[in-house]
Amino acid sequence: MTRKPTRAGPADTERDAYRQAYAKRRSRQRAQAAAGQPLCDPQERRHMTPDFALECGWGGLVFGQTFEAPEILIASLHREGADRRDIAIYVTDPHVLLAHAPQELFLDPSHTFRCDLATYRPSRRQPRGFFIRRLTSQADAEAVNRIYAARGMVPVSPDFFWRHRDARVISYFLAEDETTGEVLGTVTGVDHFRAFNDPERGASLWCLAVDPQARQPGIGEALVRRLAEHFAARGAAYLDLSVMHDNKQAIALYEKLKFRRVPFFSIKRKNPINEGLFTGPEIGDDLNPYARIIVDEARRRSIHVEVTDPEGGFFHLSYGGRSIHCRESLSELTSAVAMSICDDKAVTRRVVARAGVRVPDQLPGEAGDEDLAAFVSKYKKVVVKPARGEQGRGITVGVSRREDIAAAVEEASKICDRILVEEYMEGLDLRLIVINFRLVAAAVRRPARVVGDGQSTVRRLIETQSRRRAAATGGESRIPLDAETTHTLAEAGYDLDSVVPENEELQVRKTANLHTGGTIHDVTSETHPVLIDAAITAARAIDIPVTGIDLLVKSPRAAEYVFIEANERPGLANHEPQPTAERFMDLLFPLSIPAAARQRAGNRNGQALSP
Repeated sequence: MTRKPTRAGPADTERDAYRQAYAKRRSRQRAQAAAGQPLCDPQERRHMTPDFALECGWGGLVFGQTFEAPEILIASLHREGADRRDIAIYVTDPHVLLAHAPQELFLDPSHTFRCDLATYRPSRRQPRGFFIRRLTSQADAEAVNRIYAARGMVPVSPDFFWRHRDARVISYFLAEDETTGEVLGTVTGVDHFRAFNDPERGASLWCLAVDPQARQPGIGEALVRRLAEHFAARGAAYLDLSVMHDNKQAIALYEKLKFRRVPFFSIKRKNPINEGLFTGPEIGDDLNPYARIIVDEARRRSIHVEVTDPEGGFFHLSYGGRSIHCRESLSELTSAVAMSICDDKAVTRRVVARAGVRVPDQLPGEAGDEDLAAFVSKYKKVVVKPARGEQGRGITVGVSRREDIAAAVEEASKICDRILVEEYMEGLDLRLIVINFRLVAAAVRRPARVVGDGQSTVRRLIETQSRRRAAATGGESRIPLDAETTHTLAEAGYDLDSVVPENEELQVRKTANLHTGGTIHDVTSETHPVLIDAAITAARAIDIPVTGIDLLVKSPRAAEYVFIEANERPGLANHEPQPTAERFMDLLFPLSIPAAARQRAGNRNGQALSP
């Protein structure tokens, strides 16, 4: 019997119309998703949570499409904590955002890939040797952090994982070994609709990581597929992810899974974690540590660096319309007059003494025998030094006998034909770094020492310690076996062939220069104000913007001191954790100062600093 066709009722007609409309909408969304275009009308965007940032434990996801003004988005990124990595994604007009804070932000060199979940098809193959499941315990959280650490990723507090294990916004999936129960991999997913009422109903994939020791193939693919199927079941329109532009292996996996590249970009802050992403390829590998610390800071600020003579530590810095040539911490901002004052120790002494800085009594080396004898009789011991020179070369400390003074004069004459004899004073060698007439760092420098083992000669102990110092300073610090060393040993009753008793510490130099094996110890926070004032006064008297002022002190906490010398090219690499390179770069390029630092300085001064 032939069945008569039934007439469609109002409900059927309405249902068919809905299906057709839905099909057209999904077709439009697929086309827009493939092109990376917005999937919703501007009117629908009004329902999004404004200025939304999602805490993810390792940092925050700042959703750029929820921000109306770039200033508000930048302020959100400024709240990034230490040892964290915040990411601004889906940024509208990233070039405009970067123009607002070029010192703070950079364009992440990653590609965005998108999977249209309406056309995604699950794999028929099942994982072998492992399975995918949700994060369910504190032990899982610790296992995820273990994998993060192995992959050089920012760790997450296990408590954060545990608190969000059942969250509707963030989803965690793990790959577990079927035999051992060991966690082999992990992936994180974010539901945009549940996060900020995203009208596009998008989702994103983050932190895909596989244990480098895992032996099973296909773990990464299985994790990506499980997350895609999870969000497809929730009704999400697409799944986005970000991948480094040069990660060919990962890109090949995503393209295999039908992800397509879309024109969305991410913005990140210039912080130590991201440093390798915005400084570019390494340059000047053969620079010494004193030039390297400055070059690295310049590159962190996107200041162009051209190494002109790596062996000598020369480089050229350019930022905007300003260019400055430097040799380590000596720049074009230091005048030739200031440099010549520092170069001649007798002139330095006269200049700072007229400014009220306490200086030791001094006698020119060409003084007659009677004057020299009277000088030694008055001060008991003297210091013999060349009038010109650096890094402690040619200096002999604490001599009194005529033959020792004659030998010291001969040693100093190898450096400069003009010799100075100064009164000898007991104390600690204090180096103060003054940049732009402000104290940046203060450190006590201690002369080279060795510790006996009851078997080795002093010569062997010095050679061993010298190798250690050279390795720790990039070859910049070694203990010379010269007259100063033998004289210091003789005063202590030793020579180079003596054996020092076990655990006995023996000072082998009187001078505390780092280049002759000395060590440095930061005392910035405990330095007496009188010592700081003396260093700044000396710098102003010489009119030098960057200098290392050396004082002889009883203690960095006491006011008593005597001026030793001023250095026009102080080593900035010896004062960690003080920000010597940062303040040097602030002096050279004030406009490169990060906006947050400018704001803090402006707040302290009661006004905003100009960008």
